[in-house]
Amino acid sequence: QVQFVESGGGLVQPGGSLRLSCVVSSFLVNVYSLGWYRQAPGKQRELVARFLSTSSTYYTDSVKGRFSIFMNAAQNTVYLQMNSLKPEDTAVYYCNRVPSLATWGQGTQVTVSS
Repeated sequence: QVQFVESGGGLVQPGGSLRLSCVVSSFLVNVYSLGWYRQAPGKQRELVARFLSTSSTYYTDSVKGRFSIFMNAAQNTVYLQMNSLKPEDTAVYYCNRVPSLATWGQGTQVTVSS
């Protein structure tokens, strides 16, 4: 069974940066099928960033120009670099395949607040 282990979240001030990491337990999951999701309190989980191919990516409009998804394929690890963070980025962040598998990791909490 595939497991996703997210880390790197924390409390950061507006304008700050964080780098999230996600280790995928199984090499059966193509890393280029992975993406980052987030769920804010009282809201539905949304896809934030994903790989479209080996050379292209997708970002939801609210994070374009601020977030960057990249990977270390040899370590089966996906990252999300988040810059210029805003309070509205506060959420629990998850990685999963796109479309998602039924199994989710525990996520990592990102709180942007002064």
